[in-house]
Amino acid sequence: MIAISVKTNVKDITKRLNFIARKQVPFATAQALTVMAKQVQAAESDNLVKKLKHPSPFTRNAVGMRAARKTNLESQVFIKDRTAKYLNPFEAGGEHVLPGRALLNPKNVKLNAYGQLPRKLLARLKARPDVFIGEVRFKDGRVINGVWQRPPTGERQRGRNGSKGNTWNKVDGKRTGGLKLLIRFGDALPVKTRLEYHALARSIVDRDFKKVFAEQLLKALASAK
Repeated sequence: MIAISVKTNVKDITKRLNFIARKQVPFATAQALTVMAKQVQAAESDNLVKKLKHPSPFTRNAVGMRAARKTNLESQVFIKDRTAKYLNPFEAGGEHVLPGRALLNPKNVKLNAYGQLPRKLLARLKARPDVFIGEVRFKDGRVINGVWQRPPTGERQRGRNGSKGNTWNKVDGKRTGGLKLLIRFGDALPVKTRLEYHALARSIVDRDFKKVFAEQLLKALASAK
């Protein structure tokens, strides 16, 4: 959650008000805080789209807000719980949070419109008779763990490169014996992008709050009975 205090700004403005105007300060403050929270929410959402590569709608809608009330002069802007865990490294640093035990690095599979693996793709591949999941060891000592597709039975050439097939597929420039690497498993990588949620929110509030508060106070005075 992003927490920024504007108490000092409100006190400075309130000092210059008469008694009638001061009575409207709590309502005007709540309205101003809510307006600012909406501005920050929109800016944070735009920032996600700008800095992350092809974020899904689920990620683009990660920023939530709660309005302030006259009896509770606090508005909130926050990252929703379902996305906070994997977005946290983009603020605090660290490694990508993986959805499973390994990083899924697509190689020869079709991705969705957001450049991501379609949901349940791994389960569908696992159910295919020509696909297996596991490690493949090569003569040069390399071990690659991932999702592999076997070549069609008619295209295998036993005895030439073992029982796995012929030599028409490559990984890292090396022949795979006919196996096609669909998804490579790897370790979590460090996060390089920083979203800087708090700095962005602070800059917006510092820039606009006094103006927004003055506008809301004028509205409150105009509607006062």
